[in-house]
Amino acid sequence: MEKIHYSSCPFCHSDNINKVLNAKDFLVSNNEFEIWHCNHCGFRFTQDIPTLDKIGGYYKSENYISHSDTKKGLLNHLYHMARNYMLSVKYKHITTIGGKQKGNLLDIGAGTGYFVNYMNNRGFKAEGIEIDADARKVAEKNFGIKLLPVDTLYKLPEEKYDIITMWHVLEHIHDLEGYMHKIKTSLKKDGTFVCALPNYTSYDGSHYKENWAAYDVPRHLWHFSPEFFQQFAAMYGFEVIEIKPMPLDAVYISILSEKIKKSNTLAGMIKGSFFMFKSLFNKHKASSIIYFLKKV
Repeated sequence: MEKIHYSSCPFCHSDNINKVLNAKDFLVSNNEFEIWHCNHCGFRFTQDIPTLDKIGGYYKSENYISHSDTKKGLLNHLYHMARNYMLSVKYKHITTIGGKQKGNLLDIGAGTGYFVNYMNNRGFKAEGIEIDADARKVAEKNFGIKLLPVDTLYKLPEEKYDIITMWHVLEHIHDLEGYMHKIKTSLKKDGTFVCALPNYTSYDGSHYKENWAAYDVPRHLWHFSPEFFQQFAAMYGFEVIEIKPMPLDAVYISILSEKIKKSNTLAGMIKGSFFMFKSLFNKHKASSIIYFLKKV
């Protein structure tokens, strides 16, 4: 299989990079992948990733819930409960920090359409882009929403959207530069780009290390910290105006991480609740962070 190997940092191009750990794909292949760190800018990346035309096979699992929408098992049931709660939290953040109660919204990586449906029901004119054909079918079946295929992104009109969102999607994207350019040009001058990402410097990330479920190799190509993301945003003409933690992610990721360690759900719930509580006092250590960006 063709793989992409980096001899320098994919972001700043420094050759001051080194391997920090090996992480295993527990979802599909059971293969190990190396996580490398740039000592110059702080970016982390998965080494020897599959090419864009080959990575699709690593998403083909019923347990990949954002595409399959399965409710089988306790973990997936908890995921649905957390997602339903977070829909209202996302709406509140967007309307308060983004400053818009209505307008054109685009959700990139819309999965099975829950967020697009929710925002449409609350006064936004929401659209979604989704790469997975099966997920698009689920969205149409459940909500009557026709999500757009991924090649639509590169054809988006300029300055159309008041809000563009990516919920745990940017870390999956091979073409970071192309996506960030289109997001900026498609956003209105006073629009808001909302991007949620796992945080490898989180309490749970630091605790679980190679067993941290949010490394999710090789589906997660890139690994972000709050400090690095400020540089990343500035590189593409954005300013981070606010960050918010996604506290429930610490519990869910800790449960998955304990499963990787062959431990039990209760241990994950206890540890995850502890990490979540601690992050309430230091949002830069939250398991996942929502970044709110404005064009500069």
